Amino acid sequence: MNDTGGWSAPDEGRPQDPVPPPTPGPMPPQQPYYQAPPKPGVIPLRPLGVGEILDGAIATIRRYPKQMLGLSALVAVVSNVLSVGTLTLLRTQTSYLASDLPLNANDLDIASDNLRIALLATIPTVVINLLTQVVLAGMLTIVVGKAILGQPITAREAWRQVVPRFWPLLGASLLYTLMIIGGTVALIIPAVWLYVLFSLTSNALMLEGAKVGRAFGRSRELVNQAWWRTFGILLLASLITGILAYIVNIPFTLITGGLGTPTMSLGATILIVTIGQIIADTIVQPFVSGVTTLVYIDRRIRREGLDIQLARQAAG
Repeated sequence: MNDTGGWSAPDEGRPQDPVPPPTPGPMPPQQPYYQAPPKPGVIPLRPLGVGEILDGAIATIRRYPKQMLGLSALVAVVSNVLSVGTLTLLRTQTSYLASDLPLNANDLDIASDNLRIALLATIPTVVINLLTQVVLAGMLTIVVGKAILGQPITAREAWRQVVPRFWPLLGASLLYTLMIIGGTVALIIPAVWLYVLFSLTSNALMLEGAKVGRAFGRSRELVNQAWWRTFGILLLASLITGILAYIVNIPFTLITGGLGTPTMSLGATILIVTIGQIIADTIVQPFVSGVTTLVYIDRRIRREGLDIQLARQAAG
């Protein structure tokens, strides 16, 4: 202990050699401070690359298989069974029109009545398919939104969030479809432009609670300055799902005889092909919904700093 009452250093109290002054020189480079962005769920909360968007969609399916694949499988079964039933009814009602036997006026009247009945029978199929697809799109969007924050959600909870937004979602889907049809009738290019420009409408409607008109406006705002990037991501997702659906259907096509002579009855062929289509739809729909929702999140992060809000929400 020295005179000041503090603990002395080990060498204190003996003579010290003179210390030369420091030689001036360049300062050592400072390492930049980097903090990785938070990742509470399937994506890091920062602007996303194309690969991260695709990987996030796959990660969502793997993390929430019951919600993503289960809901999609249910809708795929209903949709394909109704479609096959309708096509079978149309075929049975109009099959004798393709025969070589001469038809009189009475036969033509009967054929016309049968065709009218068959076409009327397609209306419930179209309506049910539309409703189920709208519900599926809304529920998958909710599940992906929760997956971004790493929050658990059940199919029942997703359904409860879709129900209050069902009619706006249905109206937006119908208006979006009519826009695409109108653009297709005019020219292909306007249809593609409208398809991409308003592709995020349902996401804005479900995740922001926006009204129909505002949801279309939000999609336009988010896509307007990144149309080509959005187009490229959606096109890439479509190519991936098309290839995937083709690969899934290959075994079922080979079982039925492929493009050559059928190896089984027509009924068995339809059944096997339908099973293959159900499996393909079950996989494709969640992936497309996941990619679209993550494109929406990425655009909001880039334009509006949504990542800060999401990080606070995840922490809370």
